[in-house]
Amino acid sequence: MLLCCLLCTGGAIGAVPEGGLQTLRSAEAVVRVAGEAPRPAAPVSLPFRWADQAPRQPGGATVTLDLPVPPPGGDDRFYGLLFEALGNQAAVYVDDRLVARWGQPGDAGFDAGRGPRLVRLPADLVEGTAAPLRLRIELSFQPQRGGGVSAVRWGPLARVEALEAQERLWRNTLSLVYATGLLLMGGLAAGLWWRQRDPLYGCFGLAAVAGALRNFDQSGLQMPLPWPWWGALVAMSYAVHIALLARFVTLALHRPPPRVLQLLTAILWASVLLAGASFALRQPLMWTAALALLCAGGIVSLPGVVREVVAGRRPTAYALLVAGVLAIAAGLHDLLRVRIGLGSASWVPLTPHAMFGFVLILAGMVVERYSRSVREYRDLARSLDARVAERERQLTAAMDALQAEREQQAVLLERQRLMREIHDGVGSQLVGLLNLVGRPGADPALMEAQVKLALDELRVAVDSLQPLEGDLTVVLATLRYRLQPRLEAAGLTLEWEVDSLPPRADVTPQTAMQIQRILLEGFTNVLRHAQARRIRLEAHWHAGPPERMEIVLADDGRGFAADGPPAGGQGLASMRSRAAAIGATLAVTSTPEHGTTVRLDWPVRR
Repeated sequence: MLLCCLLCTGGAIGAVPEGGLQTLRSAEAVVRVAGEAPRPAAPVSLPFRWADQAPRQPGGATVTLDLPVPPPGGDDRFYGLLFEALGNQAAVYVDDRLVARWGQPGDAGFDAGRGPRLVRLPADLVEGTAAPLRLRIELSFQPQRGGGVSAVRWGPLARVEALEAQERLWRNTLSLVYATGLLLMGGLAAGLWWRQRDPLYGCFGLAAVAGALRNFDQSGLQMPLPWPWWGALVAMSYAVHIALLARFVTLALHRPPPRVLQLLTAILWASVLLAGASFALRQPLMWTAALALLCAGGIVSLPGVVREVVAGRRPTAYALLVAGVLAIAAGLHDLLRVRIGLGSASWVPLTPHAMFGFVLILAGMVVERYSRSVREYRDLARSLDARVAERERQLTAAMDALQAEREQQAVLLERQRLMREIHDGVGSQLVGLLNLVGRPGADPALMEAQVKLALDELRVAVDSLQPLEGDLTVVLATLRYRLQPRLEAAGLTLEWEVDSLPPRADVTPQTAMQIQRILLEGFTNVLRHAQARRIRLEAHWHAGPPERMEIVLADDGRGFAADGPPAGGQGLASMRSRAAAIGATLAVTSTPEHGTTVRLDWPVRR
């Protein structure tokens, strides 16, 4: 809407009701082209453009006109003049009195035409005058710089100042705002390109930097380089800015056409070369051709946007279409009215206002992509949560099945162990008993002892099925409970010295069974062969290092010679085998007539 208003008003940005203001469009000019004789004074229409007089040469001009007499009886005592553009360098005289100067004649480092110029007339010049005031403007120009004199606004100072503030806002202040916005969004786009290597962001980042330079040129600040170097730099930056924004529009499409991208690349290089050559060779038409080529590049990028809008794929396409149409309209205005001067010429370019719309579009695209990424990450997170939950259910079911299988296997192994122990223990005793029964004249006492031993084996096997929780003290106490009646019946005194043993995780039912069988074998040997009166059981915990558990079974019986075979056959060999099965060592010491000591040393495994 702003752009349409600007086009309709002929570039009179910030126009206010005339209300005492007068616009003067007729004057008389004397033109002086460098290397030529001054031209005779001739009537001219304002705005007066140096490019229409001598586009390739420097020079100067004297423009004169009459200021109408202020209406009498007004409350305003102070009056002013406003020039939309003036110079390149200018001095303003009223009735041959110097009232303002901007730059020195021929000073290429200063350009008075980079913003509106306000002249405050001294009160004594205006008060009491009954004749028109003679306004004379002395101007000097550099080629390809776009100098001249705009229409003159003349009226009460307060209203002229208000109009000047509005025009400076739209022409200079907004250019600074646009330049700052372009740099910020360009930095954001460059950062996104660095992280993602998306050509869309890289293209906009370069276009924004080039556009910021162009907008700084329109801000009214003085140039850091002398003319024409600064003009060439700004022109080439402007070409890069426009061409890359056209490429940005194409890259933003769903499927950017490769041929259009190739054509826009050619337009970019051609327009930059034409801009540089125009200032190097002092050929203004080359820069005009570059601007026309840039307008063509914008038109080339539009069909793809129209197809995207028709396909209805994304809301961004509608924004790109509106911004593209406005940018092309602004570019044609600047080419025809600002550059060529057709119709009512203007010094106010509209392209910076139109191009800033792409900054807003990029911001919207970044927000849209970020929002889409957040939605995708949330959907992915929900999907992963569902997968993890499903996997957890599968793992839980598998663990339950594995646990059930382990429990079944443990039951099976325990049954097999119990069967093996009954076979090796109770079974062997019953076989021995069967042999005794089959002998004529078998000793009943021996048969009774064999039966008791089979019962002890059976009880040990049953005791191994009880929950132990690693407590070896319980294992030893249970064995004492089982053997106490037999020991008392044999007249043996049992001395019991068992420490409070710490629980051990490796005291399993099978381990407890082996320890019980070792001690049972030791007690049985004492009952059968030792002819002892006392038997002593000790169990101690040694903190180490290394940590170990020691069990000692000693009697005061007849013992046996160290170099002779002990009574009882394979009993000691079986005890050593069982000790080795649990990682312990068994030591047997005996002295004739001084008893026997069995020492079980069991190290703790960590």
